[in-house]
Amino acid sequence: MTTSARLDEARALLDDFPVVDGHNDLPWALREQVRYDLTARDIATDQSAHLHTDLARLRAGGVGAQFWSVYVRSDLAGDSAVSATLEQIDCVRQLLARYPKDLAPALTAADMERARTEGRIASLMGAEGGHSINNSLATLRALHTLGVRYMTLTHNDNIPWADSATDEPGVGGLSDFGREVVREMNRTGMLVDLSHVAATTMRDALDTTVAPVIFSHSSSRAVCDHPRNIPDDVLERLPGNGGVAMVTFVPKFVLQAAVDWTEAADENLRAHGFHHLDTSPEAMKLHRAFEEAHPRPIATTATVADHLDHMREVAGIDHIGIGGDYDGTAFTPDGLNDVSGYPNLIAELLTRAWSREDLSKLTWRNAVRVLADAESVATQEQSKRGPSHATMS
Repeated sequence: MTTSARLDEARALLDDFPVVDGHNDLPWALREQVRYDLTARDIATDQSAHLHTDLARLRAGGVGAQFWSVYVRSDLAGDSAVSATLEQIDCVRQLLARYPKDLAPALTAADMERARTEGRIASLMGAEGGHSINNSLATLRALHTLGVRYMTLTHNDNIPWADSATDEPGVGGLSDFGREVVREMNRTGMLVDLSHVAATTMRDALDTTVAPVIFSHSSSRAVCDHPRNIPDDVLERLPGNGGVAMVTFVPKFVLQAAVDWTEAADENLRAHGFHHLDTSPEAMKLHRAFEEAHPRPIATTATVADHLDHMREVAGIDHIGIGGDYDGTAFTPDGLNDVSGYPNLIAELLTRAWSREDLSKLTWRNAVRVLADAESVATQEQSKRGPSHATMS
């Protein structure tokens, strides 16, 4: 079958089972670029010069549901982190109000299915980093009330109750309060997201949770040895937990040569006074100069498919999904340049003899199921106990 025919087959499948993407940082990009001025970054028009995401490209990519990240940087702390998270939530709400024909508010699995029937993109929210709740379970519940349906326990830095994958060990995984956060997330119906956390935190969370977990944007550590990726022993636990690991596309997490290059590029940014995650025009100019002198290794659609092949083998087809991390990364793989690229990944998997049944689980069914399961657990937990009032000791 020709490449064109494979793409046609991929698009036809996505018409029936569109992509649920676990992580898109459009709200943070809008904050950084235009301070949430949606007129200046009208995603109903072509934004390819500025963003990975706009409505036409979401449609072209076959996206049927999006978890919009309401991420705030982990160097924001305390009430500043909470306030910034609220601003991010407000941004998503503004997007929903501005584009109601395309974006459908979604809080539940049933909402996701309803949006698919209506031909709209179900829009959910995920908070990226436990610093967003400032050690307060009441704040966690407030975020859930405002529509947040997952929380990544950490971002790039440790917090007082959980260790990050990219920081030095602090509490050795989850503290007692961290386990209480997980239990309260189970009780409210908020998914526990284990992307970004240390492997010790992953294991502690799996030991604690009574609901399925997700990895909103993580790949396989066996395929690419980066601490942001998931070890096989953790992937092996997902069938017993019911969770879903959503492969990410970030080259520095999926291609070993890109890991090494990124370490050197990040050090170059820091040497010139920039944060290594800075995507401002000045930082990107410096990045481009570094890349001219040191050509960047290029990940491809096949690179990402290699991770999915391995993750399917270890965790099983019922426990994998997709979380591209668009607008949260400076670089993307060839063929997955922006949110229009998902059909290229599905076409690549078709060439590897993935069945329609398997692909329907990868793109849509697993993610919807995991949210429905979390809702069921929450109903059970709420019948047993009320809100937790635990505090950091």
